Order: sequence, then structure tokens, then C-alpha cells
Amino acid sequence: MRKRPIVIIMLVAMMLFTLGQSALAFKDVKNDANEQKIAELKKLGILNGNAQDKFNPKGNLTYAEGVSLIVRGLGLNIDNIRFIRAPKASDYYPNVKDDAWYSDAFIIASLNGLEIPNGVKPNDIMTREQFAHPLFKGMTKKGDYAFIEIFMLLEDEAEVNKDYMDSIQKLMISKVVTLDKTNKFYPKKAITRSDAAGWLYDAIQFVKETATIPNSPEQPTLDPKLTVTAVNADINKVTVTAQVPHPGYGLRIASIEFNGDQAIIHVEAVLPDPDKMYPQVITDVQVSTYVDAKLKPVLPATSGGSEASTGPAIIVQ
Repeated sequence: MRKRPIVIIMLVAMMLFTLGQSALAFKDVKNDANEQKIAELKKLGILNGNAQDKFNPKGNLTYAEGVSLIVRGLGLNIDNIRFIRAPKASDYYPNVKDDAWYSDAFIIASLNGLEIPNGVKPNDIMTREQFAHPLFKGMTKKGDYAFIEIFMLLEDEAEVNKDYMDSIQKLMISKVVTLDKTNKFYPKKAITRSDAAGWLYDAIQFVKETATIPNSPEQPTLDPKLTVTAVNADINKVTVTAQVPHPGYGLRIASIEFNGDQAIIHVEAVLPDPDKMYPQVITDVQVSTYVDAKLKPVLPATSGGSEASTGPAIIVQ
């Protein structure tokens, strides 16, 4: 009799564990190749099942499902865009209804450059290449990533839409997509809901774990001016001045090219520290060097010709 409470506690614990497991897994994904990834996506609220809590992993993926999956999984949005009027799905895709559950996903997909063909119908089945391309485009909206320059060989390369090849290559390089034992991708084959979920999960992990390439400030267009000051009979001081977008930029002598009696002064901007903030005020910067007084300091030609330009050089005695 004294053992009964312990038995009841164990039964309750087992029931809670079972309920917890069922809440994280669909009833029909047991032993599926992407079972764990599907469970994780469901846990994150990215995947939903039907009334019977089934996922239908072997079923074909429709455009409505695929576009919604990519947009929701990668967290794409249009929050940074201001509209004169609210956009409608039919503005971008004539065959997509404006009040359907997937309408917003198609709008977001279009404005994020996922390159979904505008003639698609929501119930059209997506092929493997048709899902791979917007999936990769969605990944690139999360940041700029460095990929090794290598071409992965596919046995069925001839079947791949050339417009999709780069995306497929990048997905293979990033290990989001793998080929089968015969080195085939099967681009024209309908993608299953299981494979789509597996690719999406790995794409999310890639974006989460891979460092992006820092955005580098652009090289400003320089309009340098040159001033020459005599130091003594043998040496001249050459100063180059230019305007830059803000005080974070600098100026440096990149090289000095000697051509006959000319010393051609090449300068370039020193880029600002990307981790610092600067006031957006046009600023004058300068840099100096010294050349033989027998040489004529000039700036390089800016018109694409081979001759150097004396530019607005000022000689100061």
C-alpha cells in the first residue's frame, strides 16, 4: 500500500514525458531522414501540421507552402519599407489571392528579391531547384557570406536551370544541400516536404553560425589638389589635399611613379574604422611627401589617358 504513491508519481511522469514528446514531434515523421530537424522547426513554431498533427513528410511541397516556409524560417520582412498604399500579393503575382493565408509571404518574398516567378500559382508543386533558388536568395538577405571558389560537379548538371545553378552551388558548398550516392541533385524532381524542411533547418543554422563579411566603406571619389613648397635648393615638399565625406577618412601616398622629369604622385583614401561613428561633415585632408627639386610633381591622369596631369599644382617658393 505504501508503494502506491510512488507508482502514481512514476505514471504521471511518464505521461508528462510522452505528452512533451508528442508536442515536439509529428505523428508521421518517425524514422524520417529529417525527423530531428522537423521536430526542431516545429518547436520553433516554423512548421505546423494538420488537424491530426501529421506533417506528411513524403508529400510534395506547393509554392504556397514553400514561399511561406522560407519567409517564416529565415525571418524575412518588409519592416524597413514605407508604402504609399498597402501592398497586395496580386500586385506582384496575378494568380495569388490577396486574402489567403500565404498572401503576405508572397509580398515579402517579392520585395526581398527571392525571385519567385510572377506567373506561379500557389498550388503549383515546387521542384528541388525551384525551392533551392529562393532559399539561397533568402539566406543572402541575412548577410553577405564568403564562399570558397569551387565548382561542385553534378551528374545531372545539364538538367539544372542555368539561372539557378549559382544558388545550388552555394547551397552545396555551405552543406545545406547534399547530393545522393550517384552525385545527382534531381533538379526537376518535386521536392518533398521533408527535404524542404531539412534544407531550411540547415540554412537557418548556416545563417546563425556563419560570420558575415563586414561592410566596408566605399572608396570616395577624390579631386586632389597639389601644392609644392621648396625646402631647399635640392628638395621640394609636395602636399596633396582632398575632400572626403567625413573626418573618419584619411589620405595616403599610394606610390610615386617617375616618368622622365615628372614625379607622378598617386594618392588613395584611408578608409574609416567601421566600428566608430563619425559626423557626416565634408572634411579636408592632406598628405605630404618629398621629391627631388629637379623633378616636376604632378597628379596622375584622371581621363583614362596615359599622360599625367599637372592639375591645379601650386608652386610655393
